[in-house]
Order: sequence, then structure tokens, then C-alpha cells
Amino acid sequence: MAELFADTSGWGNLLDAAQPYHSLVVSIYRAARHEGRKVVTTNYIIAELIALMARPLRIPRPMVIAFVESLRTSPNVEIVHIDQDLDSQAWGLLKSRPDKEWSLTDCASFVVMKRRGILEALTTDHHFEQAGFVRLLK
Repeated sequence: MAELFADTSGWGNLLDAAQPYHSLVVSIYRAARHEGRKVVTTNYIIAELIALMARPLRIPRPMVIAFVESLRTSPNVEIVHIDQDLDSQAWGLLKSRPDKEWSLTDCASFVVMKRRGILEALTTDHHFEQAGFVRLLK
């Protein structure tokens, strides 16, 4: 079964019902769980997500902690920890594409997705399309 990648904006839209893609993300996430698809993310994305939830979303800290804990303990979610090798590859990708405004987190995501053969991303970020992946939130 094909895995699904979740970016910061995907998690943010899932958590916050006021976000524009909330209903779509909920639908895709539920379908993925029903189909037994694993949702893959990274510790870099979790770090970004915590910052996003604090500001600008202003989600109360106990909700932030509960949501991240639910991701960390879910059998349907795998958090890939960016080690030195993945970080080096991500940094190399970032340096090799001065024509793009990709972040280091984006590049780490692209490296993980490529390594695992993941094509689809729960994201609003057009950078994923630039890198050759399918952006599901648009």
C-alpha cells in the first residue's frame, strides 16, 4: 500500500477547523487510515508544526501537546527522524537548487519521499509540485 506524506500545512489544516482545507484533509486522512496507508512525516515538520500552532494559529499549548502526542503514538503515523545522512542530503539538495525558495525542511521531506517512493503529499505548498510530487491540497 502506497504511503502518504504529511507536511506542516497538512497537519495544520487537519487540526484547525478554521483552515481552508480542513474538510479535504479530514477526508483524505480518514480514507488513508481506512485503506491502511501509513502517513509519513518528519521530526523537522513536527518542529515547524509546533511553531505554526503557537503562532499564527494560536492554538492553546495543551492542544498542541495532545495533537503531537497523538501523532507520536499513532500506529498509522511514522515520524522519520532526520539523521546526519538525511540532513546532509537535504542540505545538498538545498544548495543545488538556488533557483528555488525551498526550505531545509522541504528538502528533507523531498529526500525522505524519494527514498521511500512516496508520490503524494498532504500539503498546500507548491514546492512539492516543483520537486515532482503530487500536492493534494489545492
